[in-house]
Amino acid sequence: MTDAIALIAENSTLLALWGALAVQWLLPIPTQLHPLQIWRQLALALAARVNKPSDAPQQRRLSGLLSWSLLWLTVLVVLICLYQLVWIDTAFHLLLLWIALDWRNMHKFSQQFIRAYSREDKLQCRVLLGSRLNRHTDSLSLLGLGKAGAETLLIGYGRLAAGVLFWYALAGGIGAILYRLAVELSRCWSPSRQQFRHFGQPATTILAVLDIVPLRLFALLLTLGNNGKMALRGLKQQGENWLLPGPGWLLAAAGHKLSLSLGGPAIYDKTKMERPKLGGRIAPAAFHLSQIDRLANQRLWGWVAAQSLLLLMLQGAV
Repeated sequence: MTDAIALIAENSTLLALWGALAVQWLLPIPTQLHPLQIWRQLALALAARVNKPSDAPQQRRLSGLLSWSLLWLTVLVVLICLYQLVWIDTAFHLLLLWIALDWRNMHKFSQQFIRAYSREDKLQCRVLLGSRLNRHTDSLSLLGLGKAGAETLLIGYGRLAAGVLFWYALAGGIGAILYRLAVELSRCWSPSRQQFRHFGQPATTILAVLDIVPLRLFALLLTLGNNGKMALRGLKQQGENWLLPGPGWLLAAAGHKLSLSLGGPAIYDKTKMERPKLGGRIAPAAFHLSQIDRLANQRLWGWVAAQSLLLLMLQGAV
């Protein structure tokens, strides 16, 4: 027992991981005060200056790529320089991971949305979803709110928890925060908004590449347990049908595991977009949203345990 504690204490990466998890659950950063709010405002301000409607689509895509590179690479250089000055590596990585993780706030949003949906409070559900989606939520019916809520929970847990933890394992706190910044840029410049239809394509493409491995691993974790064979079969049949490869696996896996109907038409900027239908035939109810929340959190703690064990094994091998 003493040897195990000593091994954990010597593993700074593992200490930072568990430290950040503890801090973000005990002291979550309120969304309104989150440092990433400054990043979002900076991204929108830059886009307002260089994303010109008069430019050709190819020129706007090039502007989007250059803008993304300018913001993201600047942060990378700054973090590398700061890393040379820190005295305590563990504290540096813990701080960055704490900022990058949004697991606790995602769980809080989930609980609020499920309570409102169980009361059939459409107004509150629309307000909650409006803060996390680029879609128009004002006209969503109760059925549409349920499907949008289920998709938001799955992709939110996938990106804001599993994705961040994956990139932390590969590149420490710097990797975690850079991935989260890529997530925010893709959301700020989402091509689903007419003004970012071309400008935001590079940000979405880059995030899709960064998402492929972590979201697919998380999707496979979701398939474990009851209805696992059905989920895997649905994953094989529909996983590649979605607009993006990572989220597509998540929605297909959860939809078939719980027999939920996900996807379908959605309205972006008053324009109806036809999206593939994934999963089963049951319309999500409050009970199913609770199932998604419980399933996602259980699998995420399993992810943390597996990642911690892997870090200990690597430490022992060294």
